[in-house]
Amino acid sequence: MKHFYKTLFLHNKFFYYLGGIAVLFVFGFFVPIFFEVSKVLLFVLCFLVFVDLFLLYKTKKGVAITRFLPERLSNGDENKITLKIDNHYSFKTHISIIEELPFQFQKRDFIFPLTLTSKEEKNLHYNLKPTERGVYNFGNINAYVNSPLQLVTKKYILGEEKVLKCYPSFLKLRDFDITSFTNQSISYGTKKIRRIGHSLEFEQIKEYVSGDDIRTLNWKATAKSNQLMVNQYVEEKSQPVYSIIDKGRAMQMQFNELSLLDYAINATLAISNVILKKQDKAGMLTFSKKLEDWIVAEKRSSQMSLISETLHNIKTDFSESDFSTLYSVIKRKITHRSLLIIYTNFETMDGLNRQLTYLRALAKNHLVLVVFFKNTELQTLINTKANNIQDVYDSIIAEKFMYEKISIVNELKKYGIQSVLTSPENLTGDTINKYLELKARGLF
Repeated sequence: MKHFYKTLFLHNKFFYYLGGIAVLFVFGFFVPIFFEVSKVLLFVLCFLVFVDLFLLYKTKKGVAITRFLPERLSNGDENKITLKIDNHYSFKTHISIIEELPFQFQKRDFIFPLTLTSKEEKNLHYNLKPTERGVYNFGNINAYVNSPLQLVTKKYILGEEKVLKCYPSFLKLRDFDITSFTNQSISYGTKKIRRIGHSLEFEQIKEYVSGDDIRTLNWKATAKSNQLMVNQYVEEKSQPVYSIIDKGRAMQMQFNELSLLDYAINATLAISNVILKKQDKAGMLTFSKKLEDWIVAEKRSSQMSLISETLHNIKTDFSESDFSTLYSVIKRKITHRSLLIIYTNFETMDGLNRQLTYLRALAKNHLVLVVFFKNTELQTLINTKANNIQDVYDSIIAEKFMYEKISIVNELKKYGIQSVLTSPENLTGDTINKYLELKARGLF
């Protein structure tokens, strides 16, 4: 182990006993017998302290603790941490373990009391739920050990300092495995269909037969073979899908300790995994005042690692989002028809109308799916029984805002723009289901 320091403390019980003896000394001024008893008890206490010291120090490394951490933390999920405690003493020990957790958790009293018999080994498990991406520093493990006498406490500083990165929610990827969403009787994404004419993927050169498209004639191959040769293509079913994350102030709102931005980041990681398993091409980008974190849609083996690392490093000051820049860059850089999944949030029709022009322009060349959020706190307010006039007013206003959300869905539908209105906790599942629905319908 990197750290193995020992410090000696007197246990609280020692001071209780010492205090009791001091009281007897006071009574000894009035009743001499108490004075004699006090001297005997003080001698016994000192003797037991030396016995306790001997018990604790005769074994050089009486306690060993090993911390088992994951390679990285998953944001918004319960991450399992394990402590392995070994008692090397030949007697029962009472141990209090204090973990030095990363400052992000704001826990200063993370204490585990336990008792181990002679030579016993025990595993201790606990879970940590990070709520922000970044770097987490784990400190030392402090163990306070007592013998059965519990007069002296020996402190061990054990373990190793460890730095872990917190990534978007990768632990939930298995929950959204593609096999749980697809109908096994239908095959999307992996089938190649032979066709005459131009397509996305070249297959082979073959001899010309009656009915072949003369536009596919390969003149170089024809000259070499002295007979007509044509290029043959197969229809490629892989389609580009871009997850576009709004990093503006509309995504700053918090639900269950996670911002809407982090919910969108977690959903992007999960749906990218599904997209690649469906043999489509996954890409992403983020925007607020400008476009950043651009990853071209591909289906290579390293794409998930690239997306995960990019999502981990996303930073924002939650400034005003510029949809006009988003439109101009996409129009210039994404030339093939793609599915654009835009994670953003609109609270009112006015908020939508300010950006609707750019969304409609994007929908002319791409299939646009706008994903935005229900305000679950408003729903709670609506369902709460009104006890006075103010509660009635609050409920009516909450219903008005909920109605605005439904109006936004209808307005987008009117212009052929797909949408998902979902609660933050259901974002990932609802978005994946919508993607599979659009794919099954052959809309992209």
